[in-house]
Amino acid sequence: MSISPVCVGIDVSKAHLDIFDPLEGSSRIDNTTSAVTVFAATQLVRGRFVVFEATGGYDRALRRGLEAAGVPHARVNPEQARDFARALGRRAKTDAIDARMLADFGRALTPNPRPPSDLARESLALRHKRRDQLVAMRQQEVVRRSECPDAAMADSLARHIAWLDREIEALNADIRAAIAADDALRAADRRLRSVPGVGPVAAATMLALMPELGQRSPKAIAALVGLAPFNNDSGKRHGQRMIRGGRARVRRALYMAALSAANSKTRLGDFARKLRAAGKPPKLVLIALARKIIVILNAVCRDNASFARQ
Repeated sequence: MSISPVCVGIDVSKAHLDIFDPLEGSSRIDNTTSAVTVFAATQLVRGRFVVFEATGGYDRALRRGLEAAGVPHARVNPEQARDFARALGRRAKTDAIDARMLADFGRALTPNPRPPSDLARESLALRHKRRDQLVAMRQQEVVRRSECPDAAMADSLARHIAWLDREIEALNADIRAAIAADDALRAADRRLRSVPGVGPVAAATMLALMPELGQRSPKAIAALVGLAPFNNDSGKRHGQRMIRGGRARVRRALYMAALSAANSKTRLGDFARKLRAAGKPPKLVLIALARKIIVILNAVCRDNASFARQ
């Protein structure tokens, strides 16, 4: 018989970390590398399992410190943690209360420990995020220029768009170089791009934002992206199956890949044409094709093999 470790909940904010240990009580430390290093060493000695919410860059020092010390930990979805609190009827919300709730979450649901960080993939994800930010900025400026009645202002907008074009291209080159410099990323990129419709941007999105590829079942990977239709039945009523949730940025990349693959002379193109011939709505065809693509991408990563187009 194995004894489950004590679960420690941590609420992460920019300046500090609120900690709840069922045996030691509540405490607070600074959200700094030095403070986290000392804390992580104590957790290793005590044999604790640490649970905290994913909070973007604010949890970076905590993640790195726990991993360096060898402390098992889980980084959980904030929405799932909030649903857990609501299920328990806990409406109050403070940093200390959230830390206690996360400790209860870990004890009740025993989330899987977070695997070791892939620094090359994390660096790629940061570059990919910055590229998305610049592309969104460029789209806003293009709209502003199209609606600008003043020639001088339109000129200013055009110069800014040209600058954004150069920065985006520089980031594209940086992303390509980061993939080429890492053996695992380079091999995975080659396999992903063997799938019809998956170009350099879609492949980089998968590499940066889908580290689970090849490690989950087809249904689980589709649900993770938000391309798995969920049942909506009750009694004699059979509601329409709909997709929801998941990683929106990955889903957008897959949607664009599906647009390209739908017209290709490959098995994926044949699949889309078969659905259209059966009278399926265009959007349903693309969603079904996007789901098929993510399942294929999962398989090529799992099997370390390129996709056979014919």
